[in-house]
Amino acid sequence: MQKIEKISDLPGVGPAAEEKLIAGGFASMESIAVASPKELSSTAGFGEASARKIIQAAREAMNIGFETAKHALEKREKMLRITTGSKAIDTLLGGGIESQSITEIYGRYGSGKTQWCFQLCVTTQLPLEKGGVNGKIIYIDSENSFRPERVVSIAKRYKLDPDVVLKNVLVGRAYNADHQMLLADKAKEKIEQDPKIKLIIVDSLTAQFRAEFTGRGQLADRQQKLNKHMYMLMKLAETKNVAILVTNQVMDRPDILFGDPTAPIGGNVVGHASKTRIYLRKGKGDLHIAKLVDSPYLPNGESIYKINNDGIIDE
Repeated sequence: MQKIEKISDLPGVGPAAEEKLIAGGFASMESIAVASPKELSSTAGFGEASARKIIQAAREAMNIGFETAKHALEKREKMLRITTGSKAIDTLLGGGIESQSITEIYGRYGSGKTQWCFQLCVTTQLPLEKGGVNGKIIYIDSENSFRPERVVSIAKRYKLDPDVVLKNVLVGRAYNADHQMLLADKAKEKIEQDPKIKLIIVDSLTAQFRAEFTGRGQLADRQQKLNKHMYMLMKLAETKNVAILVTNQVMDRPDILFGDPTAPIGGNVVGHASKTRIYLRKGKGDLHIAKLVDSPYLPNGESIYKINNDGIIDE
């Protein structure tokens, strides 16, 4: 039996099909192994039975199946952490924004969500000993809120060359939900071309979906599309060991009579896909509060910090 080492070795994959798979974003055995039959069928025109056979062969070649908890721990030990610029927030998050999963920050207008994005554009590029990962960034901007001059001012705080910092941030402006999803798909290609990309930012995750799908009649369609988008981002985080930071809008829940009625958009679809959820709100004066509301292994808690011309700093 022929040993399967590359895409063209997979059963039923000739040169033309290989080209279609690569053009559709399936440029590695790993990406094929974790794909669904429907994805392969629509990308390369395979029948569903053929697609299942190809995926199964890729999984067997990569020995994908169950693994021991020890192996899972070894993968977790390869996880990267990126400093937020605040020791208090880093402590709250167990060391910073982590790779291999999605971190969601949500809050009202003016709560500082986009400032976190600018901050991470810089701190990701710091050396390991300073809390960074020597990495590049992909920034998907769905609200036309990216401001390069803000990145420059934060770069100066860390004594980094602003021109170099800006060149290491790839910005894509998303004009609708489909375009946003396409940019996330393109991000996968970029990472495969340049492994130095260590962070993907989506600001905002839900703005385009919320604008396009209005009313209860379109809610199911919106959630289905949003679910696909989140799944794509989650798969990227896990397979490429990159950090994903998404910002989210909020709404007031009318059923909450006592306490804070603020809830993030996207319901369970976003809630289940985001492994770390942080609620941001404005405090008195120039103070801001970051509340960790959900994490698989960290306790809930709060941190107080400030945002000024230098970015995020400790109180």
